[in-house]
Amino acid sequence: MARQLTESKLVLASHNQGKLREIRELLKPFALEVVSAGDLNLPEPDETEDTYQGNAILKAKAAATASGFPALSDDSGFELMAINKAPGLYSARWAGPDKDFGLAMQKVYDGFLASGSDNRHCRFVCALSIVWPDGHDETVEGIIDGQFVWPPRGSHGFGYDPVFQLDGYDQTFGEVDPEWKHSVSHRAKAFEQLLDRCFQDTKKVN
Repeated sequence: MARQLTESKLVLASHNQGKLREIRELLKPFALEVVSAGDLNLPEPDETEDTYQGNAILKAKAAATASGFPALSDDSGFELMAINKAPGLYSARWAGPDKDFGLAMQKVYDGFLASGSDNRHCRFVCALSIVWPDGHDETVEGIIDGQFVWPPRGSHGFGYDPVFQLDGYDQTFGEVDPEWKHSVSHRAKAFEQLLDRCFQDTKKVN
């Protein structure tokens, strides 16, 4: 039986403002006091695991241990099949210390050209983990598939959104309405699973 989130306070174990905006939006229906790791001046732990789920658990566990409250963490990445699913786990690192995703997207394109492949199949993967201060975790993963487009299009979203076009659609995640993106994203798909698993007893906003 999955553990239910019945506490009134939840720490978001992320310093990424784009992720924080999306997760706060997903949590809006619930009567939760939501604070970020940055709000609490918690350091970012080194992401040393070799899976999205492992890194999500690691980050949430660090925040839950330090804060004494349940913590929710996201670990996600962009994968392009033509370059062996890179950047994958290293999606944020490809943007460098200045978080320059223009640079990161250029690296992906350069790799695509160097591969000599015409396979533009790509995907976004998101693992979400809630960890309680006693170390218990509930962890899920969501995946969406699309096509890699170049040049980047659109100024909405963040990260690799301007080069990702969801299968069946003709706009990138950088071009679509952010609310619509929130409803179909890899993060939304993971969150749906987490809702079913852990939020059945969580107090709702009246």
